[in-house]
Amino acid sequence: MSAGRVLVVGDLITDVVAVLAGPMATGSDTPAAIRFSGGGQAANTAAWLAAQGVPVTLVGAVGDDAAGRDRVAELERAGVGCATTVYPDRPTGTVIVLATAGERTMITERGANLLLAPQDVDAALAATPDARHLHLSGYTLLDAESRPAGLRALAAARERGLTTSVDAASAAPLRRVGAAAFLSWVRGVDLLLVNADEATVLAGGLDPAAQGRALSASARRSVVKQGAAGAVWVDRDTSATVAPARRVAVVDVTGAGDAFAAALLAAWLDGAEPTVALRRAGDLGALAVSQIGARPTP
Repeated sequence: MSAGRVLVVGDLITDVVAVLAGPMATGSDTPAAIRFSGGGQAANTAAWLAAQGVPVTLVGAVGDDAAGRDRVAELERAGVGCATTVYPDRPTGTVIVLATAGERTMITERGANLLLAPQDVDAALAATPDARHLHLSGYTLLDAESRPAGLRALAAARERGLTTSVDAASAAPLRRVGAAAFLSWVRGVDLLLVNADEATVLAGGLDPAAQGRALSASARRSVVKQGAAGAVWVDRDTSATVAPARRVAVVDVTGAGDAFAAALLAAWLDGAEPTVALRRAGDLGALAVSQIGARPTP
């Protein structure tokens, strides 16, 4: 890995993951394997980056509570630097994840994540002179309270000459804010990552390569993830690159996109060609879906 630190800006969450044994019996009982663990798109991506030996710092917010202290401590044990601000007026965020073999539904309390502020981002950047890249969780942009911090993160990164990437995060909140607004916020980023549902919200019901080309009018490069069908890379200067996914038995898809993003970033920042970066990302995403939980297994 080339020298330089990656700053990941965004959410730090406690995940309550319930992997359901079968269809949910609404109004009754459904057996499940249940785990409490660290989560949050930004924190997960940072943990997967650290597991690959990439120097990484998470910029986020937690409450003044045991959950926040636990989440920071486990990231630090995993090798992630934590530039986290403690906000005593909000709890650390929590997500209930209802997972089946091929899908997951999230019930979210964003908590202190909503209070991440532009000054938190500026302080973290000032304290990280070796930063080379900034990766932003789209959730930071999708909530009005934290949006100023997300916009400042992208602007400040450009001011310092860092490359930038954004993960679009989630289709439902993208629909609420609207494609035009979101694409205006991420205009000029070096890399935009979207899954199939997010690509449809932002670029319409086109084929993945056409969606990527449409998104590349805003971002310099885009990657459209298609789950088991692989992923498509579209660069303004080259044609679309497609890589198939590695087939594995799916246990829990929570965090798979974060693992994919981390591997893609690690490879791309190290100078890998798109096909190589996509293959590495697919391999790590496949590892993530074969286990319960959104973080690397020690």
